[in-house]
Amino acid sequence: MTSPHEPPRDERLAGAARRAAQRQQQGAEDPEPSLGTRLGQIGILGWSIVVPTLLALLLGRWLDRTFSTGVFFSAPMIMIGAALGFRSAWKWMHRQ
Repeated sequence: MTSPHEPPRDERLAGAARRAAQRQQQGAEDPEPSLGTRLGQIGILGWSIVVPTLLALLLGRWLDRTFSTGVFFSAPMIMIGAALGFRSAWKWMHRQ
C-alpha cells in the first residue's frame, strides 16, 4: 500500500528506468579504465615514490663514505627522498 504523498507505481518505475538509461549513457560516454590501466597507474605511483627514495639514499651513502659519518646523511636523505616521491605521486594523482 502506498502513502498519499508517494507517486504511483508506474511513475516510480518510469523514473527508475530514466535514471538507469542516464547511467548507461554516462557509462558509454565515459567508460571505466581497464584493469591493465589501473595496474599501470599503481605501478607508476610506486616507482614515483621508490626512485627518488633510492636516489636520495645513494647520495646519502656517498656523502657518508666521503665524510666518514656513519649514517649521518643517509637517514635524513631517505626521508627527504620519500617526501619528494610522495609529493610527486600526489601531484601526478591530481593531474589524472
